[in-house]
Amino acid sequence: MQRHWSPFAWVCFAMCVGVMGTALASPLYPLYQARWDLLPSHITGIYVAYMLGALASLLFLGRLSDRFGFFLVLRSGLMLVTAGVLLSALAWNVPSFVVSRVVIGMASGMITTSASVGLTQLSRSGNVQHASAMTSFAMSLGFGLGPLVGGVLAQWLPQPLVTAYVPSVLLGALAVYALYQVEVPVPVPTGAAQRLRDWLPRITLPLPALRRPFFIACFGAFGTFGIFGLYASLAPSFMGQMLPWHGPAVSGLSIALILFLSAGVQWLARPVHTKTCILWGLCLLAAGNGWLMATTYSNWPLLFVFSLLTTAAGHGLVNLAGIAIVNKVARPDTRSGLLSTYLVVGYLGTIAPILGVGWLSDHVGLPLAIVTFCVGMALLTSSLAWLAYRTPVIEAA
Repeated sequence: MQRHWSPFAWVCFAMCVGVMGTALASPLYPLYQARWDLLPSHITGIYVAYMLGALASLLFLGRLSDRFGFFLVLRSGLMLVTAGVLLSALAWNVPSFVVSRVVIGMASGMITTSASVGLTQLSRSGNVQHASAMTSFAMSLGFGLGPLVGGVLAQWLPQPLVTAYVPSVLLGALAVYALYQVEVPVPVPTGAAQRLRDWLPRITLPLPALRRPFFIACFGAFGTFGIFGLYASLAPSFMGQMLPWHGPAVSGLSIALILFLSAGVQWLARPVHTKTCILWGLCLLAAGNGWLMATTYSNWPLLFVFSLLTTAAGHGLVNLAGIAIVNKVARPDTRSGLLSTYLVVGYLGTIAPILGVGWLSDHVGLPLAIVTFCVGMALLTSSLAWLAYRTPVIEAA
């Protein structure tokens, strides 16, 4: 059986399917907004509910892979995300939909940390850069498939708020079944004191000499997650003012385009040095925010395309470099903890700034809220690029 069911390949598939379910709702938000008469701040609040679930998962469950093994945590996360997606399809009001998003967020944290640790452990080449590239590639591909599939189905099929979720439920069931067909070593359980510590929130940091590049990676994730969070939560709202085309398929394709291009950039940039990746990526993110700000004033579709392209390239390079830095500064016993810390900072980038954009949209209008967001993110990514330039070359710990 082992010859036919490769653990590495199925972990990649499981990660892709798992994160696909987390991002699927993005192009559907205008439909929910019309159905339940929601304000922009309500939409950002629903999106943030998902991120809070993911954040809680990273803080309280992020180190479970060290004790129970990544495989058990990954299977549990897949079953949880499939249940959350099913609940989203059955949601009958705002509270039920919020509960489904929180469940999906908790599952997302379990899937990303466990699958990332698993791909590093299962990599045949033993190459940290290769494992980092595969992790980031599978994550971006899955996040891109979610809004693309959801948007296309919602555009042309009846009952879009139900049928859009069907592929994710079916693929999730297949991934769970597949993970039961492969076997990997499971760590020996430790004592009761260790079990208690597994559930306590804790921020893990690398050795003091390696903290500066780690912090640059974390706040680079803050920027990339925040910029993507803007597109994922409010793109269907502001794209109507920037593009002549409308509908869930258009917004889903735009969100997916960022992630597909990001995945392609990551795949092509695998041989590129980590410092080069993060430098160029942060500069491109700053440029992408500038293009989006210009689009807000001009409503010129070509500028919006430039913004998408530069944002996608920067997203890919910064995420590839960030995962690589985490793997380079980590020891085997701290990898999942450091990855959780990295993702916690990244997810905070999709909570505070996006809540701010939603609040500003209600009070001063969406265009000014987007401009304020873009200015802040451009300053952050530019400053990080300067710090990365001044940081010595990172060697494997």
